[in-house]
Amino acid sequence: MLRLTGLAVRYGDREILRGIDIEVAAGELLAVLGANGSGKSTLLRAAAGLDPVSRGSITVADRQRRTMDIALVFQKIHLVGRRSALDNVCAGALGRLPLRRSLTPALFPRDVREEAMACLDRVGLANRAHDRAGRLSGGQQQRVAIARALCQRAPVVLADEPVSALDPAAAEQVLALLAELAHGEGLAVLAVLHQPDLARRHADRIVGLRDGAVVLEGDPRQPVDGLYADREPEAVR
Repeated sequence: MLRLTGLAVRYGDREILRGIDIEVAAGELLAVLGANGSGKSTLLRAAAGLDPVSRGSITVADRQRRTMDIALVFQKIHLVGRRSALDNVCAGALGRLPLRRSLTPALFPRDVREEAMACLDRVGLANRAHDRAGRLSGGQQQRVAIARALCQRAPVVLADEPVSALDPAAAEQVLALLAELAHGEGLAVLAVLHQPDLARRHADRIVGLRDGAVVLEGDPRQPVDGLYADREPEAVR
């Protein structure tokens, strides 16, 4: 479980997040919705430890968050294009390998490569394991990134607009995969999304942010128009 309690983030005199209380249970996909500037990505970055918090706490399984507890999936996929899909997934294990084993992909131990192959199989890409990542489609690359997160063995996955650069079919596949992994692997998955319709189809719950505060929470089928009032209309699609 991921729990954010009283979370606040301030940049100078501006408070970006105000008293956020959110829980994501193991086995759940929680989608965070809101217009541009609502604080969605700041929330995810703060939960991951990438942005400092001015007050509040972040716990995983009722203990203070550790770096190894959280795996990240970004909008910009950050794969090494010239390396194979398998080598990219192996990189998820770097945090538990000695330095000498992490200097080059050729030094990844056999058990790590076997685990990485199993992770690729879990996302449906075992047959592309030895293809260069740069030659895969956008949707396939994002699935490799998710496999890399699985190889990290973190109980929490944070995904920051993971489908915004994908075509609709690939976006559906990636969101369905995140939901499947939450349910099947017992992961707590928090995904920042810009598409309420995807959240309705794949999320177990939603949280809606407006001006840095939670203004709705619960059933993904509930109306969310208020999140986007007086904001960019193209955000609602």
